[in-house]
Amino acid sequence: MHKNKIWLSAPHMGGSELKYIQEAFDSNWIAPVGSNIDCFEHHLEKYLGSGHVAALNSGTAAIHLGLILLGVQAGDAVICQSITFSASANPILYLGATPIFIDSEPETWNLCPIALEEAIVDRMAKGKKPKAIIAVHLYGVPYKVDAIRALADKYSIPILEDSAEALGSSYKGQPCGTFGDIGIFSFNGSKIITTSGGGALVAHSKKLKEKAIFLATQARDAAPYYQHSEIGYNYRMSNISAGIGRGQMEVLDYHISLRRNVHEFYVELFAAIDGVTVFKVPNATYFSNCWLTTILINPFETHGITRETLRLALEAANIESRPLWKPMHLQPVFCNYPYYGNHIAETLFNNGLCLPSGSNMTPEDCNCIKSVILKLFEK
Repeated sequence: MHKNKIWLSAPHMGGSELKYIQEAFDSNWIAPVGSNIDCFEHHLEKYLGSGHVAALNSGTAAIHLGLILLGVQAGDAVICQSITFSASANPILYLGATPIFIDSEPETWNLCPIALEEAIVDRMAKGKKPKAIIAVHLYGVPYKVDAIRALADKYSIPILEDSAEALGSSYKGQPCGTFGDIGIFSFNGSKIITTSGGGALVAHSKKLKEKAIFLATQARDAAPYYQHSEIGYNYRMSNISAGIGRGQMEVLDYHISLRRNVHEFYVELFAAIDGVTVFKVPNATYFSNCWLTTILINPFETHGITRETLRLALEAANIESRPLWKPMHLQPVFCNYPYYGNHIAETLFNNGLCLPSGSNMTPEDCNCIKSVILKLFEK
C-alpha cells in the first residue's frame, strides 16, 4: 500500500496564491468585491482571447445564471448531455424546466449530433421546442463543436457551453468556453485550476456580464436603499477565492503540460495490454487539457478483468480511481425524464474508469500505479 493516498485530482498550488490572499487581508476586502476579482476576471478574459467573464462562487451557479440569461423559465424544455456531472442538469430543475437527456457519440463521448437532432425534431412535433442546449466538454475533450453549432443554428436554439472540465482545452485553436452563447467554468478543488470553490460565466457582451453580476449579487436595483425588482442570488466569488485564482492562472499552462505528461504515461503503460483503451482526442483539431485520463476496459479481452476489478486493486493500494460519470438518465432523480440515443453513455459508464491524473503526481506515484496495474494484468 502506498504510504500517502494518491488522489484522483488533488489541488496543486503554484506558490503565489498566498500573496494575493494577503493582499485581500491587507486591504480588508474580505468580501465578494475587490481587486482580486477584477484581476482574476481580466486574466481569464485575456487567456480566452474573447468574451466577458463574471467570477462566481461555483460552476453550478454559472449554469443556473446562464440558463436564466438564455431565457429559460418554468415549463420550458432544456436539452442536456446525459454523461456528465449532475451539476450540469440540476439547474434545469431549479428553474422548473424539463431536462431532455441526450446520448454520447463514441469519438469524444460528448453530445451525439444524431440523437440531438432526433430529440429537437421530436420535441417540436410534440409542441415544445427546446429552449437551450447544454453541451459538455467531458474530461477536457471538446465536443463536436461544428456539428452541434450547426444544429443549434438550424433550429435557433442557444448553447450553454459547459466547460467546467475544459479550461485550457481548444478546438481548431479556439479556446473552450468561447463557443457557446454562454460559457461556464468550474474551479472546485479537483479542477485544472482551483479557487477552492468557484466558477465563472463567459458572456459575449459587457452588458450580459453586468446582468450576470447583477443577478449574482441579489439583484439590487440602483437606489440609496435596498430595492429589488427581480429575484437575485448570492453567487458572486469572494475576493479571497479570486486571489487563489490569480495565483493559479500563473501556473495554468504548466499544470496542463504536467497533466498531459500523465496522460502519455498511461498511453505507454496500456499500449501492450489487450482490452484496455485510453480515451484520447479524435484528431489534431482537438486539444485536451487532459484534466482526467480515462480508460475503457473490455472484459472479454482482459480475461474477465473489469473496470471494477481495477478500481478495487487500486483502492487496496491506497490509490483513488472512479467510474465515469453515471449518465443522468440512469440517475434516480432524473430517470423519468426523456432520453434520446442508443445507450452509448451506458456502455461507457459500465466499462470506463477515471485514473489519477493530478499535475502534482510524482514519479513515485506513477511507479506505484504502474506496479499495481502490471501485477493485475499479468495474472
